Amino acid sequence: MTPELYSSLTLATPELIIALGALALLMVGVYSGPRANTTVTGLAVAILIGAGAWMLLFGGEGKAFGNSFVSDPFAHFMKFLTLTGSVVTLIMSVGFAKAEKFDKFEYPVLIMLATLGMMLMISANDMIALYLGFELQSLALYVVAAINRDSLRSTEAGLKYFVLGALSSGMMLYGISLVYGYTGNTDFDAIAAALAGGERQLGLVFGLVFVMAGLAFKVSAVPFHMWTPDVYEGAPTPVTAFFAAAPKMAAMALLVRV
Repeated sequence: MTPELYSSLTLATPELIIALGALALLMVGVYSGPRANTTVTGLAVAILIGAGAWMLLFGGEGKAFGNSFVSDPFAHFMKFLTLTGSVVTLIMSVGFAKAEKFDKFEYPVLIMLATLGMMLMISANDMIALYLGFELQSLALYVVAAINRDSLRSTEAGLKYFVLGALSSGMMLYGISLVYGYTGNTDFDAIAAALAGGERQLGLVFGLVFVMAGLAFKVSAVPFHMWTPDVYEGAPTPVTAFFAAAPKMAAMALLVRV
């Protein structure tokens, strides 16, 4: 292992803890029997708390993975808020999931994967890293929105979120392609340098507008808020609380960084 890779993995340890924990919990859920949801939820809460504790106690500062990942006090603060929202959501969901009969062990795993995507978005310093985090979060949340398969409203919410989310992902990806085409870079610093140097071609401006439109969808900013009432109404209550807080914090953190 090279020193650069070791340094990168050290800075991204909280994300690695959550990623490996989510994979492990899938196996735990399969072999846990009737109490799989309770067991996996408890372990998921412990893993998220552990990742947050590691970040607060040992989290370093710097850039990793070829300048595409940044770790700094602002990222730590926003990640801590995101982790807190995820933990609270999982705790809220225990009793509600049993009452509404959607107590599946996949639910806490999906919340963990969505949290991982948000943390990657918060630390993204590159368009590709941004898109990977954005999609990981979105794919998990599409399923979470429709987790209650016996509810017509929940299924409708998941479908609407998926269709409009796919549109926002396409807009963002098209914007990234335009930005790369006009600057030759996906790194935020290089793009900022190109803009500061007077390279403000119309295509580059359009590319950035498309990227911002994709992010605006996540924060339900006008005029990209059409999906919000239907999805919030149809999704289970703890899921709605999660949608209303955690993804917004991740997107706002990214907008502040950009």
